[in-house]
Amino acid sequence: MTQAILIVDYGSQVTQLIARRVREAGVYCQVLPYNCDPARVAALAPSGLILSGGPASVLDAGAPHLPDFVLDGGVPILGICYGQQLLMQALGGQVAKSQSQEFGRAQLDIVGDHPLLTGLWAKGQTPQVWMSHGDKVTQPAPGFRVLGRSKGAPYALIAHEERPWFATQFHPEVVHTPDGAALLARFVRDICGCTGDWTMASYRVQAIAAVRAQVGQERVICALSGGVDSSVTAAVLHEAIGDQLTCIFVDHGLLRKHERAEVEALFSGTYNIPLITLDASDVFFAALEGEVDPEVKRKTIGRLFIELFEAEAKKIAGVKFLAQGTLYPDVIESVSFDGGPSVTIKSHHNVGGLPERMGLKLVEPLRELFKDEVRALGRELGLPERLIARHPFPGPGLAIRIPGAVDRAAADTLREVDAVYLDQIRKAGLYDEIWQAFAVLLPVRSVGVMGDGRTYERVVALRAVTSTDGMTADVYPFDPQFLTQTATRIVNEVRGVNRVLYDYTSKPPGTIEFE
Repeated sequence: MTQAILIVDYGSQVTQLIARRVREAGVYCQVLPYNCDPARVAALAPSGLILSGGPASVLDAGAPHLPDFVLDGGVPILGICYGQQLLMQALGGQVAKSQSQEFGRAQLDIVGDHPLLTGLWAKGQTPQVWMSHGDKVTQPAPGFRVLGRSKGAPYALIAHEERPWFATQFHPEVVHTPDGAALLARFVRDICGCTGDWTMASYRVQAIAAVRAQVGQERVICALSGGVDSSVTAAVLHEAIGDQLTCIFVDHGLLRKHERAEVEALFSGTYNIPLITLDASDVFFAALEGEVDPEVKRKTIGRLFIELFEAEAKKIAGVKFLAQGTLYPDVIESVSFDGGPSVTIKSHHNVGGLPERMGLKLVEPLRELFKDEVRALGRELGLPERLIARHPFPGPGLAIRIPGAVDRAAADTLREVDAVYLDQIRKAGLYDEIWQAFAVLLPVRSVGVMGDGRTYERVVALRAVTSTDGMTADVYPFDPQFLTQTATRIVNEVRGVNRVLYDYTSKPPGTIEFE
């Protein structure tokens, strides 16, 4: 059985980062809310537990509690921030409102030695950590000793003298604690005894076996978008069940340049995966005519996609399963830590609602993986790097990069601009440094001079950001010469455009996409 770590979620905004760090250490983990069914914990049989941070205060009535399975499990425990305070309170320690709150970078003074810290931090060192707390432990529970303290947290890092129980007031999972990933790796591997052998090669074998066991001899359909998630999903399914899989590719006319041809060449040609291509651009452009509201545009595209996909799927006899590229962050976000309704549930690949409408069962071979792990699995399956490393592309396609009304002419213009921009980025060797880069066709025109004549044509904005998860993003700092050369190429090569802007807005306050 796969060794596993359980991350008990108390609603921290960075709980997923804990899971990412554990996976990076080569150890499988799952995130479950603190009030989950204990049977799920028993089924996982974790080798260790990590208690996340959270927005609540242990001093408030009705605050999220420590479930019995934490202390009754007999496995190592690491409490982080709220997890530390909760653990101390449950074991007889004391927590109080902090007079001097700590938010941001802090200096940790190492005052004790422990095997957890061997080769990482030694007594007398002062590593940087990241703090974000309003409460603090004022008296640790009996049996705990101090390993590290900060200006605002006298018990910032503590360990039990006899049991493998640890707690930190700081957040080791964030990048602002430079040695935090190493600390978590030390906990899950050296303290919990996990071997760190969870790899994409092993996951590939497990995923294929699981698909075969679930599907048997039945037929499966997959909505193929050409993106990383759906492409890796299709590759896993094809390796598992061969011609029992049929992929359906809906071309809504809002794709990037040559995207349809590339998908058909790769999946129908190279991999010989049964593929149905539906050219529905006329339908989509007719439905979008004159519409300027971004939410209406999104919903219109999503509704039409479902209707067209459903109609095409019904032509295939004997289909019992629908494959989706659901990822682990989507699974985590769909279950609120406090048992309430999820704040955000993503409609994956525009197929939301189809399983119920068509009476199909879901096959989700990627639902235990993060995005970087999906890319690693894609490489393991032999998919080309150009596809695996592709920047995110929205389901509604170019429609949300054309503020205002969308028509075929606008889409064609933007498609050409986008192709030039990405070509420039690739030629400069910058593509893999950027999380997402794209062009936007603005709903304005500007006066220009080209040759001896006056022009009055479209304006485009270029956007490029760096990010780790898309939740926050920084502007990519292009060299001015690169932007100048790119603008010159766009104006010279794309008819109807005479001005190019660069968007310097980070997220927040902006979003990555314009709509």
